[in-house]
Amino acid sequence: MERNAGSSEHLYQQFHVRLKHFILRRIPDKADAEDLLQEVFLRIHARIGTLKDSSRIESWIFQIARNLIIDHYRSKRTREEIDEEGLPDEGERTLTAVERLAPAIRELVDQLPQPYREALVLTEFEGMSQKELAQQLGISLSGAKSRVQRGRAMIKDSLMRCCHFEFDRYGTVIDYHAISCCCCREPSAQR
Repeated sequence: MERNAGSSEHLYQQFHVRLKHFILRRIPDKADAEDLLQEVFLRIHARIGTLKDSSRIESWIFQIARNLIIDHYRSKRTREEIDEEGLPDEGERTLTAVERLAPAIRELVDQLPQPYREALVLTEFEGMSQKELAQQLGISLSGAKSRVQRGRAMIKDSLMRCCHFEFDRYGTVIDYHAISCCCCREPSAQR
C-alpha cells in the first residue's frame, strides 16, 4: 500500500472512533487510552508502507492496537514491581528523627512554666489556632503569639543544649544524638 499523508489521514478518519472505543474498553484510564490511540496512528503512519495485503488493513491496525495495549500493561506491571521492591514493608518502616524525638519534646513542654506550657499544649498538640488561644485565655492575639514563640524557643534551646542535630539542606532534622539529657535518648539506649 502506498505511504502518503492522504492514506494516513484517510485511515485516521475511517478507524479513529472504533479504535478509541476498542482501547477504552481495555484501558480504563482516559489519558493512557488517548496516548495509546496516538501511538497506534504514529505506528500506522510509520509502517503503512510495509503492509503487503491492503485487504487485511483493518486486522493489521487492530493488531497494532492489541500489541500496544499488551506493552502498556507489561510496562505498567514492571513499574509497579520496581516501585514495590524499592519500598520497605510497613513493618520495616523506621521512625524519622522528629517522630523519635516527639516523646522528649512532650516531656520538655511539660517542664515549661505554666503560661508557655499551656500555650504550646493548646496550639501544638490540640490544634488550636493562636487566635482561639488568645480568646480562650483572655489575652491579646500578640500576647498569645508571644507565648507560643517563647515556648517554642525554650524547647529549641533545651534541645540544642542536650542534643546534636543533623539537618538536610532545607533545615529539616534528619538525625540527632543525645549528648547530656536522658529524655532525648533513644528508647533502646535508656535501658
